[in-house]
Amino acid sequence: MSRRIYSLLLYCALPFAAAWFLWKGWRHPAYRGSLRERLGFGLTQLADAPIWLHAASVGEVRSVNVLLRLLHRQGFALLLTVGTQTGLAQARRLYADLPELAVRAAPWDLPGAVRRFLRASRPQVGVFVETELWPNLVAGARAAAVPLGLVSARLSEKSTRRYRSWAPRLMRDVVRAFMQIGTQTDADRERFVSLGADREAVAVSGSLKFELQLPPEIGKLGAAWRAQWAPARPVWVAGSTHAGEETACLAAQHRLREAALAQGRTPPLLVLAPRHLERLAEVVRELELQQMPFARTSQPPPAGATGVEVVLVDEMGALLAWYAAADAAFVGGSLVEIGGHNLLEPAMLGKPVLAGPHSFNAPEVTRRLREAGGLITVVDEAALAAELGVLLGDASAARELGARAYRGALPQELGSLKAVQLITALLAERQRRLTALV
Repeated sequence: MSRRIYSLLLYCALPFAAAWFLWKGWRHPAYRGSLRERLGFGLTQLADAPIWLHAASVGEVRSVNVLLRLLHRQGFALLLTVGTQTGLAQARRLYADLPELAVRAAPWDLPGAVRRFLRASRPQVGVFVETELWPNLVAGARAAAVPLGLVSARLSEKSTRRYRSWAPRLMRDVVRAFMQIGTQTDADRERFVSLGADREAVAVSGSLKFELQLPPEIGKLGAAWRAQWAPARPVWVAGSTHAGEETACLAAQHRLREAALAQGRTPPLLVLAPRHLERLAEVVRELELQQMPFARTSQPPPAGATGVEVVLVDEMGALLAWYAAADAAFVGGSLVEIGGHNLLEPAMLGKPVLAGPHSFNAPEVTRRLREAGGLITVVDEAALAAELGVLLGDASAARELGARAYRGALPQELGSLKAVQLITALLAERQRRLTALV
């Protein structure tokens, strides 16, 4: 597939995408007012040519925290673009203390939207995070003489096969447009080379996600929520769940409740946090179908919350504090073939971490937590309930597993320092190009 055909297909889909976006905006305030921004219209011209970082969603936004602050301390003007609305909201909250940082919605991968975005933003260099391989965005930056780098880069075997089957030439042009690529692992390096990247331009530099910075008050907040909702009950969290996983988690909760009552123990409380808040109505229907007494975090807890089986997290940005409040955490997107979400957040809080077998989005994180003995893999609700039954019934075993998870989550080296070196090389290349034009 050529880039022209790819763009034509996107323009054909544009009316449907815009209608979907407007419908989402009607139902969810986070989507309102940003369609024009996604198309590159109405953007304020940035006064200073910034270093531009581009992240996909919440996890990537959090992973660039250390890197952004290193660059900020060096006095650079900065621009962060984010692909998803939830990630965009997270970026604006997380970096509210950096007024010099411009945060914008990433343009949709359409030639016109990309041109308008680049004219308004005028970045010096562009640094993409993980797997942001957008053909028109990359081509537009290259046409505007913006040197590009890719950091914390990862590429699954499945994605590599897909790219090579349906768009080998297009993806070869994309990966070759990056002046330098810093991958998470040796396997990622070989996959980028197999797509057509210059081997000399690709080096292993580690994952930025291991540099997760926890808010200093998160422990106190978690303890306060625990005291409010479950002062005398075990608590487990199912975070970032997808369709099908809520059913499994509720089935596991039912097993745990029955086992606890049979043994004369207090049943645990499940804190359920769907990955996408727009699915809340669907999750509520499932709770009602399962006849599970539940409460929402956006509403005051019932007195003592003793009759509540499930706490439904219906607010953005609350999951980390609930991990801090928990005795154990299941991380979603892993019982279904999504690829798994952020295992490091509960691990860095010293919590036992459980996940399904599908954690291919972060193979290095999964490997290190598993090798440290801090990750339990479950295949279904029966296995989930069995493992949680042990952890919630044995505080010392839970603490030991949480300590192992914490050790596995500690960074072995700072990938952000290598990312700064990559950015320095990009800036030098930009200066060389400007000098050549004089």
